[in-house]
Amino acid sequence: MTYHLDGAVIPIGFDVPVEPLRRAAHFTGEPGCIAEARAFAAHFLQQLRTEWCATIDERADGAVLLVVSELVTNADRHSDGPYILELEGTDTSLTVAVYDSSASLPRVFPRNPERVGRHGLEIVRALARDVRVERVPVGKCVRAVLELGAA
Repeated sequence: MTYHLDGAVIPIGFDVPVEPLRRAAHFTGEPGCIAEARAFAAHFLQQLRTEWCATIDERADGAVLLVVSELVTNADRHSDGPYILELEGTDTSLTVAVYDSSASLPRVFPRNPERVGRHGLEIVRALARDVRVERVPVGKCVRAVLELGAA
């Protein structure tokens, strides 16, 4: 139900989502999985715009896709099995979680512009408000929380 007050729309009841939007996808690690994960994330962002009326600027949009790429690439390279991409979001923030079968926790290296590779987690930490790594029964989960609001 929606009430109108002097031209302003005031959503109430079922018009306002009360639970974060959640989606998950399973990837086997076959060629093309990273592109599929990015497409999955782009579709999720569009759902947030539609279902949560989220205002997501281009910078946040690109940051989400880059974080998804980095975390999924790490899972693809460093685990011996399939991995799961889980997205959870509202109109202000989005959590990207990647579960994989490797129990080895990622290492954070000191900044070094001369180092070739191994910058993925450094990039994720620069873009996310919070990054956490935890062991789970099947391996580990790397979780990053990003802000979505317009700058």
